[in-house]
Amino acid sequence: MACQQQRMSESIREAMDTSKPGNRLLPILSLLFSATLWGLIWYPLRLLDEQGLAGLWSALISYGAILLLFLWVLVRERASLHRNFLPFLLMGLSAGWCNVAFIMAVLDGNVVRVLLLFYLSPFWAVCLGWLLLGERLDGQSVLVFAIAVVGAIIMLWDESLGMPWPRDTADWLAVSSGFAFALSNVFVRGLQNVSLLLKSTGSWIGVVVVASLWIWLSSTAFPAVAGGVLLAAVLLGLCGFLVMTLSVLYGVTRMPLHRSAVILLFELVVGAISALLLTDEMVLPKEWLGGFMVVTAAALAARIHSRNEV
Repeated sequence: MACQQQRMSESIREAMDTSKPGNRLLPILSLLFSATLWGLIWYPLRLLDEQGLAGLWSALISYGAILLLFLWVLVRERASLHRNFLPFLLMGLSAGWCNVAFIMAVLDGNVVRVLLLFYLSPFWAVCLGWLLLGERLDGQSVLVFAIAVVGAIIMLWDESLGMPWPRDTADWLAVSSGFAFALSNVFVRGLQNVSLLLKSTGSWIGVVVVASLWIWLSSTAFPAVAGGVLLAAVLLGLCGFLVMTLSVLYGVTRMPLHRSAVILLFELVVGAISALLLTDEMVLPKEWLGGFMVVTAAALAARIHSRNEV
């Protein structure tokens, strides 16, 4: 879409050792838990929005609360930060746009449609891997490319225009969020010597920066809301976004990429069911068909990346 002082980190790593029989299910359960939260996160965001706390301010407060807890990482790993500053900066900004755009999209758009358009990220990953990393487009990569493109065309087809085109701002935000996710992963792959904790902190910085700039450029005034609403946004950050980050990092670092990527698609199931139960939003047959193709492309892309890493 996913980090404590050294002694605590060592004990956590020991507890996460999947070579122990009792811990073999933990990565799977962790990813399912994270995917479930990501599929439900739109609901508390909408509740906060209904209470007057706009999405940009929700993002800034929630992620700002996380960042305050992890500023010490920048000090402890300042040497690594200095050596990798430019890719770290680009990774943070792309991850920041990914998260903020996703939050704004699920607030204003159809939840399932937003999730499906976000999962165009494998299409963007193939393009970026070819353009920026010089990766060869073999037959399977071209297949992923083709399936994702056809799925996107079906979902975005505008009969009045006679061509595929995002229908509203939420569509644009969802598509750009998926692109930013793929772009951030390109930079993550170039930061092999940077700790997961530092990269996670960088993504949180990116959210704070992007949300702050967006608030400034759009002149979105600080909302006059009750203190309880602000506290709820802080708790959403610490008990929601932070927990989701830790859970997904735990899972993806302890199982093959193709398995973790497929498990994380459970987010779509949770998002679809929760939207069906909690909203009156409708998903058109063509959106289900296009979405199925996008999800298929995502699963195939995960297997290709897994093969390339062997």
